[in-house]
Order: sequence, then C-alpha cells, then structure tokens
Amino acid sequence: MNNIKFKNICKAYGDTLVVKDLNFEVQQGERLILLGPSGCGKTTTLRMIAGLESITSGELEVGGKVVNEMPPGERNIAMVFQSYALFPHLTVWENIIFGLKIQKLPRVEIERRTKEVLEMLNLTGYEEHKPKELSGGQKQRVALCRALVKQSPYFLLDEPLSNLDAQLRQQARTELVKIHEIYKPTMIYVTHDQVEAMTVAHRIAILNKGELQQIGTPNQIYHNPNNTFVAGFIGTPPMNLLKAHLLDNKIFIGNECLVLPVKYQAIIGERKTVTIGIRPERCILEHNPMVSTKVSFVENLGNQRIVRLQLKTGEETCISTSDHKYSLEQTRGFSFEWENACFFDTVSGKNLIAPEERG
Repeated sequence: MNNIKFKNICKAYGDTLVVKDLNFEVQQGERLILLGPSGCGKTTTLRMIAGLESITSGELEVGGKVVNEMPPGERNIAMVFQSYALFPHLTVWENIIFGLKIQKLPRVEIERRTKEVLEMLNLTGYEEHKPKELSGGQKQRVALCRALVKQSPYFLLDEPLSNLDAQLRQQARTELVKIHEIYKPTMIYVTHDQVEAMTVAHRIAILNKGELQQIGTPNQIYHNPNNTFVAGFIGTPPMNLLKAHLLDNKIFIGNECLVLPVKYQAIIGERKTVTIGIRPERCILEHNPMVSTKVSFVENLGNQRIVRLQLKTGEETCISTSDHKYSLEQTRGFSFEWENACFFDTVSGKNLIAPEERG
C-alpha cells in the first residue's frame, strides 16, 4: 500500500507550534490537496513527508513504515518545489536526468524515461536549452519532468503553479491531472488557490493555524463546511455568513422576522443566536424578498453578475446571478430555501448539522 498516514503529527519551532496534532490518511493513488492561507502549515507538512523537516512528535507512516528518522534519499519520494530549483548551468536534459544518474540507472533506461516525459510535457526540442532560455511555464514543466522520471509512488508538489500566469496555470492544472491518471502516484499538492484545489483534488484537507479544519471531497467541502472558517475560505465569492437572533421559534435576520421550520428549530436548540450560511448562487434577488436589502455594488463578469447588498443592520452580503434580464432597480432584497442554508454556532463556528445528516 502506497499510502501516507499522519498519527498525531506536531511540528514546533522552539515554543511556536506550527502544525498541531494532524491525524488523517492519504490513500494510494489519491490526489490530496493541502489548502489554506499563507502560514497555516501546508509547506511544513509537505516537507515533513519529504524528510526535509524533522517531526516534533507523532508518527508518520509512508507505505506502512514509520519514516520519522528515515533520510530523505531513502523515502523514494519525488518533489516539485515552488521555485523550480533547476541547475542554471545544466541543460534541460541534464537537469532531468541528474537524479537518475545518482541512482546509477542504466543509460538506456535513463534515455527511455527522459524522452517519455519530454514528449508528454511538450518539451521535445528543448533538450539542449539552459533554464535562462526558457519561459516560466517551460521551467515549471522541466521541474515536473525531473520529478516524473523518478517514477516514484509518491509525488509532492509545493505550490508548483504559483509563478505562472492565469492561462498557463489552467493548462498546467489539466496536464497535472492527466499525468496523475497515467502514473497514479499518491499525490499531495500544496496550494492557497481554492480553484486549483477544487479542480485537481480527489479530496481537500483544509488547514488554518496549523490545525486540520476539514477533509473531504470538493463537493463536501463546498456544500457542507465544518465551520465558518471553511465556509468563508471556500467559494468565489465566499459563503454569506449572517448573524441571526431567535425568539419563540422565529428567527431574525437583519430586521426581518422569519418563521423557522421545525426541523431547524430542533437543530438550533436553546441557542439565542446563530450564524446562517448561504452560498451566493443559492440566493435569489426578488422584489418581495425574505430579507430586505439595498444594492451597494455590482460586478459584471460577463457570464454572471456579483451583486453586493447591504442589510438594514449594516451587514453586507452578495448574490451571484446569471440572470441579466432581471432589473436591479426592482431589487428589494433576496430570498432563499432553508434546505440550502447552513447553521453555525456563533461562539465555536461549528456547523450545527452533523456530517451524516448533511449528506
């Protein structure tokens, strides 16, 4: 089994704990994305797997073996760095085969593997070029080639596309998925870009301040966030989070009094306040709305409009709509279906609907 298992993994620098009690497993052949804001511990976690950072406590299993003390060179792991890390004095061919020569593989096998990855990543004809003669996208592909030729069962990527422009990023994401489908390594991909995470991942692990917030499929993460951090981090625009007050089984959002269905009365229990989460595309602009607002700003993105609204309490929310026929001058607010709403505890931020009930 080419899996990776975290058992109570912690990493500290002096008194500063940067990774806190990680417990999860990456399955063989899976594409797992480590996602989170800068400084949340993503890269540190990746470097612990590669053996480039020591583990303060806990056990890391790779392929069923505890590797805490195993040197990086013995872990059979391929890694792609954010900065490409190419040798400037070597050609593309020499950069790619560098690791294979150290392994002392037969020359015929080195040539076979190298030609294969060069063709796969459209770099045939660039074998004698130096890195300074290449574009950013080509340099990134050389770095990917160098990792791929190892044919390792484990593939680690540390924000590999962050230096590329938007169009190249999109192309590179597609290439990465295709490469994974060919070799099927166990892949862990670090990024702070949620679009990359949603499009590349089998599962996403979201970190914040060194702690695992949620792990699940892109659909689970998007539609059923564990807490308000995940709800506000995932989505463009992110989930609307509105403060609500409860009194006699009625719920007040802004200055509006709404009847709360019995099902959700039981979920909220005796709480007097709750945070309601609604995805922008699940809100409907209306002339006779559930919640009254006024339009404060409109972003026209061509295929859709992001309409920013202000409640009478001063809170802001936004609606994503592709209906260009609807007149914004007629808008008096928005409505939504209760089954499309999430309910979060106002103190802990935790989703009050249990994961098994969310589906």
